[in-house]
Amino acid sequence: MTLPGGTGPLPHHDGSALHAPGRADLGAEIRLRLRVPAGWGQASKVWLRSIHDGEPRYDPARALGEADGWVWWEAATAVTNPVARYRFLLEVPAGAAGEDDADGAGTGAEAGGSLRYWSLNAQGLFSRDVSDYADFRLTTFRPGPEWLRRGTMYQIFPDRFARSASALGPARQVPDWAVPCSWDDTPVEGAGPQTPYQYYGGDLRGITERLDHIQALGADVIYLTPFFPARSNHRYDAATFSCVDPLLGGDEALVELVEAAHALGLRVMGDLTANHSGAAHEWFRRALADPASEEAGYYYFNAEHTEYEAWYGVPSLPKLNWASRGLREKFVLDDDSPVARWLRPPFNLDGWRIDVGNMTGRLGGTDLNQDVARLIADRVRSINPDAALLAEATNDAAPDFSGEHWHGAMTYSNFTRPLWSWLAGDARHVNFFGTPLPGPNRTGAEDFLATHLDLASAFSWDVRRQNMNALNSHDTARAATAMIDGGQRLGALLMFTLPGVPVLFAGDEFGLTGDNGEFSRTPMPWNDPGRIPADLRADYAALSALRREQPALTDGGVRWLYAHGDVLAFVRETAQSAVLVVVARAGAGVRLAPGALADTQLAALGQPPAYATARVSVTLSPDTATEAETDTDRETGTGQAPELEASTAQIRADGAGRSALICTLGPAAAAWVLPGTRVPAPQS
Repeated sequence: MTLPGGTGPLPHHDGSALHAPGRADLGAEIRLRLRVPAGWGQASKVWLRSIHDGEPRYDPARALGEADGWVWWEAATAVTNPVARYRFLLEVPAGAAGEDDADGAGTGAEAGGSLRYWSLNAQGLFSRDVSDYADFRLTTFRPGPEWLRRGTMYQIFPDRFARSASALGPARQVPDWAVPCSWDDTPVEGAGPQTPYQYYGGDLRGITERLDHIQALGADVIYLTPFFPARSNHRYDAATFSCVDPLLGGDEALVELVEAAHALGLRVMGDLTANHSGAAHEWFRRALADPASEEAGYYYFNAEHTEYEAWYGVPSLPKLNWASRGLREKFVLDDDSPVARWLRPPFNLDGWRIDVGNMTGRLGGTDLNQDVARLIADRVRSINPDAALLAEATNDAAPDFSGEHWHGAMTYSNFTRPLWSWLAGDARHVNFFGTPLPGPNRTGAEDFLATHLDLASAFSWDVRRQNMNALNSHDTARAATAMIDGGQRLGALLMFTLPGVPVLFAGDEFGLTGDNGEFSRTPMPWNDPGRIPADLRADYAALSALRREQPALTDGGVRWLYAHGDVLAFVRETAQSAVLVVVARAGAGVRLAPGALADTQLAALGQPPAYATARVSVTLSPDTATEAETDTDRETGTGQAPELEASTAQIRADGAGRSALICTLGPAAAAWVLPGTRVPAPQS
């Protein structure tokens, strides 16, 4: 496989409007575009290889013309199946393509012929045959709501976010299971018998009182972890789905929160455990007491009714049996079911995140996962077609996420995990996503990109745009702990600019730390500035604004320009505008090859970046007679472009006699707004 950052720009296609129609109706004819850089090699023929009823078909493409150093091709095919899978096959004279023999095939005469064939799929460019797994995908499914694709999500763990005035009064209730804690003085226990029972007393009205904080960050989707009564601080062990935990303020507090959020233009999503209930749940208590009860069929018991299946064997989390018709009615289909009730007035939630969606409906030889996903999705959309439905799948999520049922995944595999590895600091004490490993390996940018493409390529473009991109969550260590100093700011730019929904976990804006998911659930430091390691509120607000104001970051394709060692560079692009993103974890020297950016885009680099974490200078080639310099380090800034040193990161782009030299001193991340990508005018 050939990755960007070697010999120059590579043939490119993605699911954005520059190249594909997005979704299509079954039976419709669609037109798909490929572009080939003139400097890479002159393709003599191009075919679209698509799968129809399981069998590949090859349709010839026609050349559309050239624009800004790219030759564009277009091919038509029919959408035969709900998921249309395809790739491109290119015929190029051997030795003409800008190849570095990465596949060991050789070129020219020693390859045994005068022509060479290349395959382009969502994973990359290959000079050998590859599996259909990473083919591009276009579906007939209705995409998720626009507000989800364009939104910035803010995750809240209610017990640790904020306490309202009523929660602080003398009448405050402390449940019998709880270990009461002082908000600012009691340390969170990351492991131990008291960990799930530490009770700090955050409530829903506390969130309502802090909506201005969330809005100021630019977040417009609030994701609440569970709010049902339970016997733990995390509430994933629901004792009932019929009411809001009185400790959080009860039903009335949820109504107030959603109404106040909606008045500000914010959405609110809940968190539902479809894989298990709590052992204290009314259903499970009846099931345990009476083997002949309907509820006994909601769970998995042995023949003697003395043992039951539970999530990872945890007794407090008995697993639900989705073969039960009664469970399907109670959980999904009934008017007062948890799936339905909370989406309706007076609660009006805007959607659900389904906990451990990858395990739901699966046990041994039984696999009802997609059946349950279909059941829940159909019910959600019958109530509110504009509701969002996401599901957790922490590993390789693509096989379960075609876009037909779940809109997107809360997954760590294609973004969070490779990002932690690329930005890894001294993290041997950090839990690496539940593995037995002592923290992440520190890898190069090429490994980040290869892993990202491996695990993102099998999603359709719509699903990629609707997946949750998080630096961390309530189930992981904090990015500030796992990454190099300042790494959270570098990662945040990638989170906001790569395809997907950026997700802040409450406390990220204060640079909170934590070695594992429990340590990460630190109460917010509202009253104690001394507990704020790094105030990043301005960064997150600026990144939210950039993503909101630049359509390329929500609608544009992604084209990787460089990925090697310490530097990642890519461009998000539409016909109207583009955004160039460069992230360097350390000093580095790198040259972008001719044609990486068009002349008009190079010229736009004469303006300061729209966002930068550190001092960045841009010097254009002499024929433009332009120099732009920005300084985001007010304490050390001199207002002058830095001298180039061995430790200075350098990026050079050349096109039609122009070049741009971008210089940073040390780790830095920056984004520039550029003109859009030109497509050849249609030919009759």
